[in-house]
Amino acid sequence: MKRMLHLFIFCVLFLGLFSQAGIVEASPTSGGFLPQIPQVELKIGGDADTPESTTTTMQLLLIFTVLSIAPAILILMTCFTRIIVVLSFVRTSLATQQMPPNQVLVGIALFLTFFIMAPTLQTINDNAVQPFMQGKLSQEQALTEAITPLKSFMLKQTRQKDLALFLEYSRAEKPASIEDVSLVALVPAFAISELKTAFQIGFMLFIPFLVIDMIVASILMGMGMMMLPPVMISLPFKILLFIMVDGWYLVIKSLFLSF
Repeated sequence: MKRMLHLFIFCVLFLGLFSQAGIVEASPTSGGFLPQIPQVELKIGGDADTPESTTTTMQLLLIFTVLSIAPAILILMTCFTRIIVVLSFVRTSLATQQMPPNQVLVGIALFLTFFIMAPTLQTINDNAVQPFMQGKLSQEQALTEAITPLKSFMLKQTRQKDLALFLEYSRAEKPASIEDVSLVALVPAFAISELKTAFQIGFMLFIPFLVIDMIVASILMGMGMMMLPPVMISLPFKILLFIMVDGWYLVIKSLFLSF
């Protein structure tokens, strides 16, 4: 399992950073720059007579299998979880139903994730992807170099209590360095730590809007207008408050500072 995770992470990062490796060349027909489209050849047939060919085939099958759960793995190993949960809390506290839509929130969360993870991805590109493409590192060495910066990022955001929980139940020894930390224990510990941090930020976001709801409900009750939904009356005031304090700027700034 550990080897499969390492192999998947390196493949995804390799494909994602391949565009930064300089596969752009001049087009003689247009006079500009056009991306060079690689030729793909798929050969089906033949027998795996040697152990080497059998191993290669099995690795290819494992890669395609792991790629099917790629979204879950990528989401749980980056800062995407914290960002999307906080943005969802903002929409819920405003009580604006589906505004902003889910597509907008997910798009913002993805680009913020790329922005925050850019230093880590650049380190992986410099230390693992580029040396591997130049033949300076073997596959095993490149995997080790690629996974270390990602582990370092996750460990900075993971509470020791959460990591100790999974290490204890997996009966693993206390790691002496970043390289000794198992991804099997680190990934779930990082996920629940991100959820706790996101819920803490979401709680702080709810307080001012809850106060507005209470004030509006008290005024309506005092005026005897019990049949009028307080949420309908408080919604414009919450939106106005959010605009006046430049709410989106403060939310995004708080997310950046939390990392």
